[in-house]
Amino acid sequence: MSADHPKENLTALARFFPQGRLFGLVRDQWLLILAAINLLFLGVETWLVHVMNGTIRTNEWIPILFGPVAGCLLIFIGAIAQRYRKRAAALATIVFIACVVVGVLGAYFHGFRGLLSNASFTENLDLAVFAPPLLAPLAFVLVAVWGVSAAWEESPSNSGRLLLPWGNSIQLPYPKSNALYYMVAVGVLIAFLSSVFDHARAGFESRWFWLPVAVSLFALVVSIAMGFIERPTLGEKQVFALGMVLLVVVGVIGSVLHIRLDVTDQFVFVLERFLRGAPPVAPMLFANFGLLGLVVLTKAD
Repeated sequence: MSADHPKENLTALARFFPQGRLFGLVRDQWLLILAAINLLFLGVETWLVHVMNGTIRTNEWIPILFGPVAGCLLIFIGAIAQRYRKRAAALATIVFIACVVVGVLGAYFHGFRGLLSNASFTENLDLAVFAPPLLAPLAFVLVAVWGVSAAWEESPSNSGRLLLPWGNSIQLPYPKSNALYYMVAVGVLIAFLSSVFDHARAGFESRWFWLPVAVSLFALVVSIAMGFIERPTLGEKQVFALGMVLLVVVGVIGSVLHIRLDVTDQFVFVLERFLRGAPPVAPMLFANFGLLGLVVLTKAD
């Protein structure tokens, strides 16, 4: 496959790599790799969060076990994709459909436990802050959406026409690249809301709490803007890349600060503090979507 306008599609990021590829891989390959890594970590992170309760309920084992299994399946699918493209796409589609089911079920269970039908709006808002995060399980759904977009080939390039593994096709209202920018925006919005709810529990007492708010709002605006632009200029891509890099930086800084809060004054590791204190992995959600955005800038095919 080749792009319709290879010179225009060779982004600032891709110029550092041979033939516009990131370490020899094109965008769809990197998206599938990110999807597999995300599912592996979602399983581990779900276990860490739920183990804080002392016991893990039966339904909570679903995402804990599904994440690693689905991630490993995607790695296997990626290994056979070059030789068996249609079969690999069909298997990946099944995995991502299962991701959607797990994510929706998780959001239902969190919402069922966290909200009261007979409570006032203010009471439910307080519960939304301190109850299990309603949006967290939807991370499985978002991974499924960008994973499916990677598994389904766009042909011709930049047409928005996706080839389904069973021989049919669907037509998007805009090119695949624009759809991916919108997905990045949704991911940044989820990271932003998760950060606000988590920090609201501490009353935004530290000025560091405002850093992810400012950066995520900037990244959200530029992601949505890129989705509207049919052929972004090099300068517009660089502004978008800046927003994504800032997300990665914020994620790393946030993890360091969370870890610093969790260790003792003598820098002694205490597992209980990591399980019940500031979640050390949570800020990396910003870095995750920053990396996703940078991958979107790489050569499509």
